[in-house]
This record gives sequence, C-alpha cells and structure tokens, in this order.
Amino acid sequence: MNTVFAIASVTIKELYRRKDFYVLFVLSALITLMAEAGTFFHDDKIVRYLKELCLLLIWISALVIAVTTAARQIPAEREQRTIFPLLAKPVTRGQVIAGKSLGCWLAAGLALVVFYLFLIAVCGSREHAWPLLNYLQAAWLQWMFLGVVIAMAVLGSIVFAAPSSNATILFVVVIGILLLGGHLNQVALERPEPMRSVLYAIYFIIPHLEWFDVRALVIHDQSLIAWWAVAAASAYAIVYAVLFLFAAWLAFRRKALNT
Repeated sequence: MNTVFAIASVTIKELYRRKDFYVLFVLSALITLMAEAGTFFHDDKIVRYLKELCLLLIWISALVIAVTTAARQIPAEREQRTIFPLLAKPVTRGQVIAGKSLGCWLAAGLALVVFYLFLIAVCGSREHAWPLLNYLQAAWLQWMFLGVVIAMAVLGSIVFAAPSSNATILFVVVIGILLLGGHLNQVALERPEPMRSVLYAIYFIIPHLEWFDVRALVIHDQSLIAWWAVAAASAYAIVYAVLFLFAAWLAFRRKALNT
C-alpha cells in the first residue's frame, strides 16, 4: 500500500504543477462572481438559478479535470519512457494502475473541496443559511461519480493510444449515460425484439451515473437523502470503479510497453 500511496502522491503533485491547478482558482473566482451577482436581485428564483449555474459549472469543471488528468497518466509515462524505471523498482503494473487512479481521485476530491467551499461561503453569506449536510451529500456523491469516471478513463488510456481520443470517447459516453441512461428501460418497452433485449442488457450493465447527480438537493434545499441510500450509492460506485480498474489491470499486463 505504501507504493500505491507514493505513486498517488506523485500524481497529485503533477496535477497541481500543471495549469489545472490555476484553472481551479480561476473557475472558483468565477463561481464566486456568479453567486455574488445574486446580491443585485431580491428574487429567490434568481438566486436559485444562479446557484444552479454555479453547480453546473462545478460538475463540468470537475468532470473535465478528472477525465483529462486520468486519460493522460499511462500514455504520458509511456511516451516519456518513465514507465520502465518505475516498473523496475520493483513496482507491479497493478500498483501503477491503483496509484495513478487513487492520485487522480484524490486530486479531484481536492478540487471539489475548493469549489464547494467557495459556493458555501458565498451562498451562505447571501442566504444566511448553512445547510452543510446538503452540500456534504452532494459533494460526496459527486466524488463517487468521479471515482467511476476516473476508473473508466484509466481503462480507456490503456485501450486507446491517444489521450485525446480516450477523453473524447469518455465525454460522449458519460454525457450519454447522464442524459439517457435512466430512460433506456422505457425506450426498450417501445422497441421490438431483439432490440428490446439489447437495450435492457445495456440498461442493466452500464453504471447509472445519473444517480449521483443530486444538485437539486442544494438548489432547492430539499430534505437530506437517507444515509443508507448514500452508503448504498457509494458501494455501487466502488464496485464499478473496481471492475473498471480490474479490467485496466488485465489489459495493462498484456500490453507491450514499447509499442
């Protein structure tokens, strides 16, 4: 485990040496300005609309950072040929996969902390309300969502050669699941066989990432999600992340590093 955490720490440091780190501050400032614009209005609907825009920006920003960071990890090591001394220490390929994935996930978590702290501070000072548990549940479930996405990106970084191709495909897949994943079973009812069975199979196989989007919990100050449901969703995300990382390990152990 020490080796995995060491690789993860290097991954986090690499992320914050790149422009991603500075983008965090720029986007956080933008979030602050957008939310602060609500002080010019006295309509609760306007404030909620601005909060919705802020949360949408958080989701887009965190997704972009997670996907682009995870997609370039293994290809960058191979391109710079640093993978050879890394595996010669000795470090197993499984430890490389686990360390890189953990580092990206923790870095994404730190990004979410920055985003949500700004959002809580500004919205709390405006609304004079501090529903911290609502923010906690929303941020936690988003972090679980990013864990699955990062595992998918790591798998894609081994299957696809170019990080750009991997990132593009993954963005299409994730956005498709978020928009359509929850409706595939209803679409399947209107299709004849064998398309109905194919759609049902896809519905039950894909990770339902839309379950982790609970922005309404913050935007509309809804009641807290039952903690057992949060725990169940977290376990669901962990299972899918482990499956994707296991598939990445199987693909990585069979892949020639010099090609």
